[in-house]
Amino acid sequence: MAIRSYRNHTPRLGERAFVDASAVLIGDIELGADSSVWPLAVIRGDMHRIRIGARTSIQDGSVLHITHAGPYNPEGYPLTIGDEVTVGHKVTLHGCTLGNRILVGMGAIVMDGVVVEDEVVIGAGSLVPPGKRLESGYLYVGSPVKQARPLSDAEKAYFSYTAGNYVKLKDQHLAEGYDR
Repeated sequence: MAIRSYRNHTPRLGERAFVDASAVLIGDIELGADSSVWPLAVIRGDMHRIRIGARTSIQDGSVLHITHAGPYNPEGYPLTIGDEVTVGHKVTLHGCTLGNRILVGMGAIVMDGVVVEDEVVIGAGSLVPPGKRLESGYLYVGSPVKQARPLSDAEKAYFSYTAGNYVKLKDQHLAEGYDR
């Protein structure tokens, strides 16, 4: 079963949300309206909460988890993702906060306590180390990630375009009779 309860928390899906049957969602998760979770993605809210905004796409093979509260981190870190975020294939997001209109490139890793402000591109294969803050309006690349350059207006316009493209794609899947 793709959507599972854990400790009295059942993932809550917004209107017109799409979750592929091979994806796994466990526990304290909220998925926003028109958002999508694609094949083999794992979103595990078993020890803290995960909140995903509207028109956000979690693509194939991505892993989303949290940092639990404990003696080394009394509050833990939930995972929070804003609106119109495109999380590329095989991305790992762990106990971090992503704002709105962000593109996380394929294979990127974003670690505990990271804050990514609005309108940021994280390049494919990049590593964002724990506690780092990525300033709005820039491309970040590398391992560890470094600020590469300001985003162009065309790149900033792409955030809403790609979010809309994934909304259309998930609507096509729903129209084909997908039933979660």
